[in-house]
Amino acid sequence: MADKENCNTGRVTRLAKKRAAEAMATQQRPSKKRVVLGEIQNFPNVGPKSRQQTKRKVKRAVTSKTDKELNVDDVDDPQMCSAYVSDIYDYLRKMEIEEKRRPLPDYLEKVQKDVSANMRGILVDWLVEVAEEYKLLSDTLYLTVSYLDRFLSMNVIARQKLQLLGVSSMLIAAKYEEISPPHVEDFCYITDNTYTKEEVVKMEADVLKSLNFEMGNPTVKTFLRRFTGVAQEDYKTPNLQLEFLGYYLSELSILDYSCLKFLPSLVAASVVFLSRFTLQPNEHPWSLYLHQYSGYKASDLKECVLILHDLQLSRRGGSLLAVRGKYKQHKFKCASMLTSPVEIPASFFRD
Repeated sequence: MADKENCNTGRVTRLAKKRAAEAMATQQRPSKKRVVLGEIQNFPNVGPKSRQQTKRKVKRAVTSKTDKELNVDDVDDPQMCSAYVSDIYDYLRKMEIEEKRRPLPDYLEKVQKDVSANMRGILVDWLVEVAEEYKLLSDTLYLTVSYLDRFLSMNVIARQKLQLLGVSSMLIAAKYEEISPPHVEDFCYITDNTYTKEEVVKMEADVLKSLNFEMGNPTVKTFLRRFTGVAQEDYKTPNLQLEFLGYYLSELSILDYSCLKFLPSLVAASVVFLSRFTLQPNEHPWSLYLHQYSGYKASDLKECVLILHDLQLSRRGGSLLAVRGKYKQHKFKCASMLTSPVEIPASFFRD
C-alpha cells in the first residue's frame, strides 16, 4: 500500500515539475503586441534608402523599353503599373476588337424598328444628366452607353421601353464601377416613376443575359488617360485645359450614333488630335510619340476627327445640351466654351 502511495506521489511531482517548466518558458517568451494597422509607420527595412533603391530598380525595368515611356506612364504612380503598362494596353487593344464586346455599327437599320438615332442621342444626353445628379464616375457613364448599344444590337425594343433600358444599363454599370451605387428606387424616381421597381429589375436581368454577364469592357475613357499623357510630352506641367477638353469631346462622341463604327482607342486618339488642334491651331496636332503609343497615323483619324469637329461646333447634335452645359462649369475649365477654327487643314491628315 505504501509503495502504491509513493508511486502516485512521484507521478504528481513529475507533473508539477513539467507544469512549472512550461510556465517559466511562457514567462521568458516575449508576448506579441496586437498592432492596429494604422499604428504601423513603416515596414521593416523600407526606409528612405530602401525606397530609393526600389524606385531605381523599377526605373531600370521601365527604361529598358524607352525613356519616353518613363515620363508618360509615371513610375511614381502605382496605379499606372509602369513596369508592364505596355502589356496591359496591348491586352486592352485585343479586347476592344472582340465581337462580343462591340455593338453593331448599323443596328438601328438592321435590328431596331421603332428607335432612331435621334432618340438614342436624346437618351444618352439625359443619362449624362442622371450621372451628374447622382455624382457617378465617368467610367460608369461610358459603360452604360456600351451596355445600351450592345443590347440594342441584339434585341428589338419599343421606344416606350428605351428609357427603361437606359436606367437599367446605368444600374448595372453603377454596381460594377461605384463604391456606393444608387438604389433601384433612385432610378425609378429619376424617371418620375414611369417604371416600377419590378420592371427595372426585370430589364436589368434581360441586359445581363444579353451581355452574357461580360460587363468589363474597354471604353474611350480607358485609352484617353494614356493618350492625353503622351500628348503632354512637351509641357513642363500638366495641362488641365487639354485634359478637360478631351473629356468633353469624348462625351460628345457617345452622343453620336455615327461614332459606333470606330474602336474606342481610335475615338480617344481622335479626341486628343482635336484637343491639341483646338488649343494650338497653327501647330500640327499629331506627333511621332502619339503615333507610336496610339498605333494610329493622322490619316487613320480623319473621319472620326471630322465628326467630332462637327459635334464641337454644334453642326451635329446641337440640340443635345447636357454635355455642353456640364462642361461650361469652371471646375471643367469651361471646356465646352473653347472653339476651334471651322476648318482643319488637310495637310494635318497627311502622314
